[in-house]
Amino acid sequence: MVQKAITTIVDDLDGTELAEDAAETVAFALDGKSYEIDLSYANARALRSALLPFTDAGRKLGRVPAAKAGASTRRGDLAEIRAWARSNGHKVSDRGRIHGHIVAAYDAAHAS
Repeated sequence: MVQKAITTIVDDLDGTELAEDAAETVAFALDGKSYEIDLSYANARALRSALLPFTDAGRKLGRVPAAKAGASTRRGDLAEIRAWARSNGHKVSDRGRIHGHIVAAYDAAHAS
């Protein structure tokens, strides 16, 4: 028996299914909270354009290290995070995004 896993990337803003090479994950922060959103290139451009007046006028604080910016949400870790979440009583779907609070709990459980 052969199993085939298919990953579907969905634009978090409009629900459109995207090819892997037509999507990107955009990270941003506001009011002390960091966010990540999967968007089509067009929606990512629209987000950056909407924020441009504010980012141009704001002070840059530098980049957040990858470990703090949700590094465990790399596509290769999703199956591991889902398995951990299920074994620890969290409800997760077989596909799609994993809620940030579950990823944060996974990260906390695996912090060195």
